[in-house]
Amino acid sequence: QVQLVESGGGLVQPGGSLRLSCAASGILFRIYAMRWYRQAPGKQRELVAEVTTADSTNYDGSVKGRFTISRDNVKNTVYLQMNSLKPEDTAVYLCNAVRPSRDYWGQGTQVTVSS
Repeated sequence: QVQLVESGGGLVQPGGSLRLSCAASGILFRIYAMRWYRQAPGKQRELVAEVTTADSTNYDGSVKGRFTISRDNVKNTVYLQMNSLKPEDTAVYLCNAVRPSRDYWGQGTQVTVSS
């Protein structure tokens, strides 16, 4: 059974930091590209960051320079370090494992940026 379990969300003040984690089980983690998406109320789900199997990274322009995605193929975990958080970063953040013909999702973790 495939499971992606996110953790690390919460309430943080503008300018603060959070580190999200997504622990994967039931898949051969190292052969999957890993992505973080987010979805705010009333908005479409958007891709925030991706780390490939070759450890290359890509970011949405709105988070570039503030967020860092990384993966640990021993712990089967992907991370999202989020710095200089803004109120517009408020959303449910979801972890996604993807490869050709395979696509798995976590349940999400809420991030709220507010004073």
